Amino acid sequence: MSTFSPDFQADEFLLDHYVGKTPLVRLQRLASHTQATILAKLEGNNPAGSVKDRPAYNMIMQAEKRGQIQPGDTLIEATSGNTGIALAMVAAMRGYKMTLIMPDNMSQERKDAMRAYGAALIEVSKTQGMEGARDLALQMQTQGHGFVLNQFGNPDNVAAHYLTTGPEIWQQTGGKITHFVSSMGTTGTIMGVSKYLKEMNPDIQIVGLQPEDGASIAGIRRWPEAYLPTIFEPSRVDRTMDIPQLAAEQTMRQLAQQEGICAGTSSGGAVWASIQLAQENPAAVIVCIICDRGDRYLSTGLFSVPDPQ
Repeated sequence: MSTFSPDFQADEFLLDHYVGKTPLVRLQRLASHTQATILAKLEGNNPAGSVKDRPAYNMIMQAEKRGQIQPGDTLIEATSGNTGIALAMVAAMRGYKMTLIMPDNMSQERKDAMRAYGAALIEVSKTQGMEGARDLALQMQTQGHGFVLNQFGNPDNVAAHYLTTGPEIWQQTGGKITHFVSSMGTTGTIMGVSKYLKEMNPDIQIVGLQPEDGASIAGIRRWPEAYLPTIFEPSRVDRTMDIPQLAAEQTMRQLAQQEGICAGTSSGGAVWASIQLAQENPAAVIVCIICDRGDRYLSTGLFSVPDPQ
């Protein structure tokens, strides 16, 4: 029987040891009718379960280093889910109070996860949407209720992916990547990865995804001009693809049933777009971002819908 020794010296727990370094796996069946290689980056393997762990950690740590915030302060952020969960996790670790604002039509699992980490949740109506949530966050900051990290305009969001996601993809593919596919929400992922990959090889094609008109896909946005994230630089995206909602949902279910990768609807959209690219480019090596895990969407019933035979 072993006993704890008082002489034991544990390393300080640093979350950056565990954020990132996510696996890259090849799709075996969904793209078997193509000659291209499609590789899925499983961001659901991050500690709080999504790609947003990367910018959440970096935004808080960099603001702390600049002296903008200190433990005990209240942080405020508008979110559709994943960023809020990630921020709530980092805030709990670093000793911050966290207020999150999100539309009320987001999945119950996401709301519960935020509260589990100790965050206070304010819901706006589906009609107000993310635009209303962002307006309220800035209004609360003006009124002195806390500090807005502003993922939509924060360069630390982009830097997180330039410093981690991009280099990981380059190393994991041995520099053979030809196409990078990512949903566009805050656009932090695609901006940071594009910057890094284009520095390594300007010929790599960067493909951004937005929902087609009328579609509602969590994690992918078609922003009105007034709300377009200020971190977004159109020149960093070579091609933009519109994602049909039905195609995203069907591919999401197929991804789970045929590849054993259970993820959300935006990830289904990323795989669907990757398959289209694979059909156009037989020699391609395509990397797509699997943003999160599907278990935070189970209550929506999307996994229970039978697909046409």
